[in-house]
Amino acid sequence: MLKRFGQRLLANLKNKTNWLSFLAGLGLVLAYAPFSLWYLAILIPAAWLRLMAGRSARDSAKQGFIFGLGWFISGISWVHVSIDQFGGLPLVVSLLLMLLLCSYLALYPALSCYLSARLTREQQFSLWLLPPLWLIAESLRSVMLTGFPWLSLGYSQIDSPLATFAPVIGETGITFVMLCLSIALLQLSRKVQIKRHLALLAVLAATGFALSQQTWVTPAGKSIKVALVQANIKQELKWLPEQEWPSMLKFLDLTEKNYDADIIIWPESAVPAIESTAQDFLDLANQGAALNNSTIITGIINYNFEARTYFNSLIVLGKKQPEDQQGSYYYNNANRYYKNHLLPIGEFVPFQEILRPLAPLFNLPMSSFSRGSYVQPNLVAQGLDLLPLICFEIAFPHQLAANLTRDTDMILTVSNDAWFGDSHGPHQHLEIARMRALEFGRPVLRSTNNGITATVDHRGKITSRIPQFEEAVLRDEIKLQQGFTPYSQWGRYLQYLLPLLSLLIYFGFSKFSAQRQEKLFPPPAA
Repeated sequence: MLKRFGQRLLANLKNKTNWLSFLAGLGLVLAYAPFSLWYLAILIPAAWLRLMAGRSARDSAKQGFIFGLGWFISGISWVHVSIDQFGGLPLVVSLLLMLLLCSYLALYPALSCYLSARLTREQQFSLWLLPPLWLIAESLRSVMLTGFPWLSLGYSQIDSPLATFAPVIGETGITFVMLCLSIALLQLSRKVQIKRHLALLAVLAATGFALSQQTWVTPAGKSIKVALVQANIKQELKWLPEQEWPSMLKFLDLTEKNYDADIIIWPESAVPAIESTAQDFLDLANQGAALNNSTIITGIINYNFEARTYFNSLIVLGKKQPEDQQGSYYYNNANRYYKNHLLPIGEFVPFQEILRPLAPLFNLPMSSFSRGSYVQPNLVAQGLDLLPLICFEIAFPHQLAANLTRDTDMILTVSNDAWFGDSHGPHQHLEIARMRALEFGRPVLRSTNNGITATVDHRGKITSRIPQFEEAVLRDEIKLQQGFTPYSQWGRYLQYLLPLLSLLIYFGFSKFSAQRQEKLFPPPAA
């Protein structure tokens, strides 16, 4: 058995097609931030799909898996930084865990490729079945095992002409358009149905241009001054008991010079203490902001003594809100947000009774959080409504849509990307935040511990940013918008409607073509 396995492995390693698929997947990382060569996310799939012609369902799944393996090995290599530096595991074990994670994620492109062949009459890979099935697989990836929708193809297009589609069909729809473009370019290179594919390119170009002329949201006629504090505290020092007060006072010192801002943002878990034990410091910060008619929003950990549960939360300090009769801040007041979408391993450990004893990785600080509600009120600061998302949650547009209200003025996302060091992870994280701004037509404030702290306008453009690993305060004046984009209203249904309609069109056209072929060339009489 081992001999047979070794022979198969050697044969696969010698297979030129396997290597081409793997290298194509590896190259996709260049389409995303910080490289941002967006056109590669269209050209690389076009070249790779040339390898898929005529393949069986099994071969299609194999090439889809190998392509996906290369895609995620290069694209989420930043995950290994946190495992290696903070997981306490030998290098070989941490690399094996990364391989397992990437292999799991590669199952989704493998599934879409398998079905693209399996669902055809000829049992051979179909190019035009791939776009809807790819979206179905990506939808599964966003929900299975709590979901990991990172590195979806559409994010690479935030600075491309295809970005104009985002307010209407979102990043999901852009992914669909990209795959259609890749297929059309491939078919043109093969000189297959040239007029039909040129017509498709022309329709997409005309649609993109028409959308670029549309204005989905309008200025609200007011602006707000914000200050985002990036304290640049090293992750290995953050939770040391002797560093608790120095870290908190550092944020306070940086804030005191910026009390003229209306809203001051501190990042995720900026206060490295449980909320109930940090009341002296919080009262100090609350009074300082209130005296200057300013508001501080900060990340902090709260503990429910009755339920014995921890929450990753955001609280509001400073200027009293009109609807709050008891003051601007008091312990467990309602003007707060509890993170809903927790990060596996980092914030909760599945099967913890089994995994926690195995390695330090499964015993990271604060890895036993409870979930907040999926739908929560927006945070209120200076009479404005800020829709909050903590760290990973910005990658889930449907959660954002569920919390968007008529009164939402801005999107606020806070994070602590110090876990990922000097990798491309924080750059991709900002890229995702930019896509949310464009999809929902709202400015985004992104506050992080060590970068990349930035403000993003409603068009997804960065208006101001602080480089990584610098202690600084970002000052900006945010112009508020009103109205709603089409995607913010019905985008949550897109992941179902777009694949369904595409599949109905595909199979309806296939049946019509088969009937026409049979009519023109009837089978010989028995």
